[in-house]
Amino acid sequence: MNQLSNQAHEALKALGICHQTCHSMAMVHCLEIGGEHARPQHLRLMLDCADICAATADFIGRKSQFHTQLSALCVEICETCAEECQKLGQMDDCVTACRDCAERCREIARSDHASALNAGAAHAP
Repeated sequence: MNQLSNQAHEALKALGICHQTCHSMAMVHCLEIGGEHARPQHLRLMLDCADICAATADFIGRKSQFHTQLSALCVEICETCAEECQKLGQMDDCVTACRDCAERCREIARSDHASALNAGAAHAP
């Protein structure tokens, strides 16, 4: 059984939180508030953020050779989402989730593929 590194586990946790937060806030909070929060471009950004988080978690979880590239894109989208949500206000949960996720994905994007994912593989049967 190959295990993921602590760094990868932390990233997966942050990715899950960010996915859930962005998706939920876009579909409930932003639509209920209306106005600029419900602007199509803003909603698309939030759903893009939720989707890239889910995809990045999948790539990390299956130890894809492309996980670092997808993690780097995830950083860019999460940072953009955090900035936009902060500008609009009343979206502190989203801003926090996106910033935390961006930081965790930045660590993954900078790491070596083998060390980031295979920390426990040496102990596999």
